[in-house]
Amino acid sequence: MFKGLSLFLLLISLTAHAEQWPNEQWPIGSPIAGPAVEALESYAFPPRDDATRKGIRTDALLIIRDGQIVYERYAGPTTAQSPHLTWSISKSLLATVLGVAYGKGRFKLDDPALKFYPALEKHPAISLGHLLNWASGLDWQEDYEYAPLKSSVVAMLYTRGHRDMAFTANHDAYAAPGQAFRYSSGDSNLLAAALKTIVGPQRYADYPWTALFEPLGIRHAVWESDARGTFVASSYAYLTARDLARVGLLMARGGRWNDGQLLPEDWLAFNLTPFAGYKAHQDEAVPGGHWWLNRPVDGAASPWPDAPPDTFAALGHWGQALYVMPSRKLVIVRYGDDRDGSYRHNELLKLVLQAVRP
Repeated sequence: MFKGLSLFLLLISLTAHAEQWPNEQWPIGSPIAGPAVEALESYAFPPRDDATRKGIRTDALLIIRDGQIVYERYAGPTTAQSPHLTWSISKSLLATVLGVAYGKGRFKLDDPALKFYPALEKHPAISLGHLLNWASGLDWQEDYEYAPLKSSVVAMLYTRGHRDMAFTANHDAYAAPGQAFRYSSGDSNLLAAALKTIVGPQRYADYPWTALFEPLGIRHAVWESDARGTFVASSYAYLTARDLARVGLLMARGGRWNDGQLLPEDWLAFNLTPFAGYKAHQDEAVPGGHWWLNRPVDGAASPWPDAPPDTFAALGHWGQALYVMPSRKLVIVRYGDDRDGSYRHNELLKLVLQAVRP
C-alpha cells in the first residue's frame, strides 16, 4: 500500500513540476504584485509628453516565468492582439528561421554566401557565418534618421535600394570577412536573399511560417518583403507580444518545443557565442550569431550587470526587446517607441528581477 502511495505522490510531484507550454493560449501563472511591480511600472509606463516624443514610451510589457504569463500590460493603441513592428528583432527571427533550415542540413556556416546568392560575386570569401556575425567586411553605414545622407540602411529601406534590399552586395569591402564586427542591416538582408536559394523559391514565401511560426503556434505574424519578394529581414517583421514570447521560450529551452528539438544545439551554441573579433564597448550588448549577449569580453563588465550572464536578447530600434534569461526561466517582451534614447535595458531587467523575486 505504502509503495503504491509513494509512486502516486511521485507522479503528482512530476506532473506539478512539468514544463508549461502554450497551446492556443498561454498558461497563466500567479500574477506578480507589490511595491517592486509598482516600481517597474513607474519606470516602464511613466507619464509622457507625446507632443515632443521625449521620455520612455512602453507599448507592451510581457513577463513569462517558467512558461506562464505572470505580468502583462499594454498602452494604447497596442493590445494583446496587435502585431507590433519589431524593427531589428527581425534579424534574430531570421536567425531562428535559418536555424530550422540548418537543422535540415540545407547549409553549413562556412558555406560561401555566393553559393546561395550569386550577386555576391565581388565578395566570394564571405560565408553565411560571417553574415550572421555581422562580420562580412562590407562597408556599410548603419546610421538612421539623424544622418540620412550617408546612411546605407536609409538608402536600402527608402531610396535606391528599396526595391531590392540585397543591394548590399554592391558595397565595397572595408575589411576581410570575419575579421571585424560592424552592425549591418545589409548583412541580414543578404541572408534573407540567400535563404531563397537555401529552401527553394517555391517554399520561400511561406518558409518562416511553415518552419517556425506554425510549429510554435504563432498565428498573426506579418513579414514584409521587397519588390523582388525577399523578406526585409533587417526590419519589417510584426508580431504580437505573446507570439514573440513563443520564440523566446523556444530559445530559453535550448531549441526544444514540447517534445521536439526544433533548433539544433550546435546552432544555438553558435548564436550564443560572442563574435571573436568584437571589441567591447561600454553598456553595449555583445554580438553573437544575430543575437545580443550579456557576456563580458576583453575584460569589460557585462553589458547589463544586474542581469545574469546567460541573458541574451533580440533588440530593435526605439526600444523593442525580447530578453531571455534561461537560468531564471524568464522571457520578457518589451515593445516601445523611445525616440530620445532614455530607455535602459539594464534598468528594466533589474526592476523585472526585483518584481519576480519570490
